[in-house]
Amino acid sequence: MSSPKANTGPEVITFGCRLNTYESEVMRGHATAAGLDNAVIINTCAVTSEAERQARQAIRKARRDKPDAKIIVTGCAAQTNPDQFQYMDEVDQILGNLEKLEATSFGLEASERVQVNDIMSATETASHLLEGFEGRARAFLQIQNGCNHRCTFCIIPYGRGNSRSVPIGAIAEQAKSLCANGYQEFVLTGVDITAYGEDLPGTPTLGQMCRRLLAAVPEIKRLRLSSLDPVEIDDDLWHLIEHEKRLMPHLHISLQAGDDMVLKRMKRRHLRQDVYDFVARARSLRPDVVFGADIIAGFPTETDEMAENSRLLLEECDITYAHVFPYSERPGTPASKMPQVAGNIRKKRAANLRAVGDANLKRHLHSLIGKRLSVLAENETTGRTETYAPVSFDFTAEPGRIIDVLITGSDGKKLQGSFKETSIS
Repeated sequence: MSSPKANTGPEVITFGCRLNTYESEVMRGHATAAGLDNAVIINTCAVTSEAERQARQAIRKARRDKPDAKIIVTGCAAQTNPDQFQYMDEVDQILGNLEKLEATSFGLEASERVQVNDIMSATETASHLLEGFEGRARAFLQIQNGCNHRCTFCIIPYGRGNSRSVPIGAIAEQAKSLCANGYQEFVLTGVDITAYGEDLPGTPTLGQMCRRLLAAVPEIKRLRLSSLDPVEIDDDLWHLIEHEKRLMPHLHISLQAGDDMVLKRMKRRHLRQDVYDFVARARSLRPDVVFGADIIAGFPTETDEMAENSRLLLEECDITYAHVFPYSERPGTPASKMPQVAGNIRKKRAANLRAVGDANLKRHLHSLIGKRLSVLAENETTGRTETYAPVSFDFTAEPGRIIDVLITGSDGKKLQGSFKETSIS
C-alpha cells in the first residue's frame, strides 16, 4: 500500500470545520500553481468571537515569523466581517468564501486587496480534484456547502450562502483519485449534510448518495459522516447504519441544546425527545455505535433548569464526544438581541457539560481495554478506532494504514495499544 500523498506549497493555517480543511487544500493547490511559495493563507472561522480572535492573533504571528511573506486572509470571518482584517497592516489580501476557491484569485498581481462578493449569489458548489491532504491520514470529501436554515445564534449561512450539493459523480471521482493515492478513510463534509441533494435533479438523499458512493468506490475502507441533524435521517441512511460495516459506528449530532424551550428559541428543527429517539434507534440497529454532539452552554434566556436538561441529555444518551461551546454573540443574529446569560455562568455551565462528556469518554475507553481493534494510524505514534477513540501506540506505525491493535490500557482520555502481527490492510 502506498502512503497518502502529501501536498507542498505555501503555509496554510486552518481554523474551524472539516469543510475548511478541505477548502484549505484547494487553496494550497491554487496558490502553488500561482507561484505563491512565500505566502501564508489563513482560513478563518466565524462560529465564535474567540475563533475570530485566534485568527487575528495568527495573522500577527505570521507577520512576525515571516516578514516578507504574502499574507492572505479568507474563510467565514473574512466573508461575514472583512473590515476586521482590512484595517490590519499585516494583511496583504482578503478573499471571500467564493473567491478563495477560484484559481484566478491567487494571481501574483491581485487587482483588489479585498475581494469579497455576495455569498448568497452562489447557486452551485464546484468540485475540485485533490491529490491529498497535507499532514493528514484521512481524506475529506466535500459533498455540500451552505445552509437554508436560519438558527437564531448562527452566522454561518451569511458566510456560506444557501445549501448547494455536489453531484454524486463528482464525489465518486474525487474518492477514486484519493484512494489511488493511498487514502482509506473518508469524511463527508459540508455545512448541513443532511440537506444533501435537495437542489439536485431527482433530489437524492444523503443515504442514497452514500450507498452509491460505496458501491462505485469499493476501495473505500472507512466512511465517516460529519454533523447530522437528528430529525433528517433518511431510510437509506438508516439501512446503511444497520448493514454497512464500512460506515463507521460514530455519529455526530448537531444537538446545540437539550431543553425544548431553548431549542425553540434557537429555531432548531428538533426537540429533546427527537434526540433520545435518534440515539435509541441507532443503537438498536448498530449496538457498537457511539455519539458525539455539538452543544452550546448559556444560550440567551437559559435558566438553571434548562441547563440541567442539557446536562441530563448528555448523561442519559451517553454522548461520548461532547463538543461544548459557551454561547458567543454573533452581531446581526436574532439571539444577540435576546436577554443574555452572564459570561461567568456560561463558563460554569460549559464546564458542567464537559465533565459529563469526559466521564462518558472515560467509560467508553475503559470498555475497549483487552479488545483487538481496527485502528487508522494518523501518524507514527497515534491513531483512531472505528468509534473514533484515540490510541497511542507502543510501536511505530505507518501513517494512513489501517492496523489491528491490541488495546492494553487507558488513561481516561486516550487508549494505549500494542501491534498485532497480522495487519488488516
